[in-house]
Amino acid sequence: MINTTILGWVTFIYFAAFVFYLFRMVLAREFWGGVAAWIARAGLVAHTAGLIIRWKTSYDLGIGHAPMSNFYESLVFFAWTIAFLYLLMEWRLKNRSIGVFVMPIAFLIMAYASIAPGINQRIEPLIPALQSNWLTSHVLTCFMGYAAFTVAFALGIMFLIKSATGTGRAASGIFVRLLPSEYQMDELIYSSAVLGFIFLTLGIVTGSVWAHYAWGSYWSWDPKETWSLITWIVYAVMLHARLVRGWRGKRMAWMSIIGFGCVLFTYLGVNFLPSLHSYMT
Repeated sequence: MINTTILGWVTFIYFAAFVFYLFRMVLAREFWGGVAAWIARAGLVAHTAGLIIRWKTSYDLGIGHAPMSNFYESLVFFAWTIAFLYLLMEWRLKNRSIGVFVMPIAFLIMAYASIAPGINQRIEPLIPALQSNWLTSHVLTCFMGYAAFTVAFALGIMFLIKSATGTGRAASGIFVRLLPSEYQMDELIYSSAVLGFIFLTLGIVTGSVWAHYAWGSYWSWDPKETWSLITWIVYAVMLHARLVRGWRGKRMAWMSIIGFGCVLFTYLGVNFLPSLHSYMT
């Protein structure tokens, strides 16, 4: 189908954007950063078009659901939220250094969705439990939260690289000098975590309402629900420690990495466990 073809090309576009962001960091020429930004924007436009075409195709087939209802669609939508949130941040901050750490993640997710064996790319009717607008709200809010946590994770890696080389000979390296200041990255980690926490909270609430609609219970301690709660608690502790204990710097960077590990397990790891969410595979 044309939508999968477009989305397949998006994978290569995101990779090209990463390469040119890397050129900017290595060669210290803003020209390459501008090229990378335009490529990333073109990728996001194509990505959006692919999702819209897939959505329309589902209606043309008489199925009619948003393109975020199986594992393939969730991967594609996850990558879209990452690219969208990053480009919004780049536009607001006028700093393209983060792209060399964020765009590879969007690329890898799209590549996995495109070439991993066993992933069903077909548009198929939804089971009755998934035929709810609450599902769309739940998936949308959760993945916006996941995208914000992904950005926080990338910033955490950047912070640790910067802090590890800040007092050594490598501090004079072009790559490190082009990274934002440690203070700015620390603030961005915090802001991204707050945004992700808000969206994850909304995702858990809408998911509970959907669960009540679909299965008659707001909470059943399903593995996906349990790990969503664990992830929520990890970021709640992170933000609480920031506000009450004054955590900054490396502590926030490491917490963003630990939290992202919980996000990955919540999204991917629990699919290997018996779960009401097994339809996502």
